[in-house]
Amino acid sequence: MATPLDPLDRQLLDLLKVNARLPMVKLAKALGCARSTAQLRLKALEDKGVITGYTVGVTANRSAPGIHAMVLISIESKNEPEVVRALSKRHEITKLYSVSGRYDLCALLSTESTHELDAVIDKMRVIKGVIETFSTILLATKLDRPD
Repeated sequence: MATPLDPLDRQLLDLLKVNARLPMVKLAKALGCARSTAQLRLKALEDKGVITGYTVGVTANRSAPGIHAMVLISIESKNEPEVVRALSKRHEITKLYSVSGRYDLCALLSTESTHELDAVIDKMRVIKGVIETFSTILLATKLDRPD
C-alpha cells in the first residue's frame, strides 16, 4: 500500500529530484521549516521505503550520443522474477517496465553502437522464460519531462 505524502513531503522529494546533494540547511530553507524537521522527514521517507536510494545523474556526452532503443519482451509468466532479475543485471538497460497487451515487459536500452545493441538483444533472447522480443531504435527526443 502506498504511503500518503503530505505537501511538505512532496516538496522535499521534488527538491531532491533536482539535486539529491542539497545540504540539509538549504533543504530546510527551501521548505520553510527547521533543519531538524527536514531531517526527520527525510529519514521517515527513507525508512518507509519512499526514498529507495540516491543516484548519480550523468550528462550525455554530446560527441557520442549512443543508440537508444525500446525492447518489448514477451515472457512466460512463471519465469517473471528470474527474467526481471537477469535483465536488471544488464547495465545497458536503463529502465524496465511491466506493460499490458501482447508483451509483458518494456526495456529501455542505451548502447554505444547498433552492434552492441544487437548483442544485448541477443543475450536478452536467451534468458530462460523469454519467449519473444520486439525492438525499435529511438531517433529523437521530442519531449523529456522529469519523473
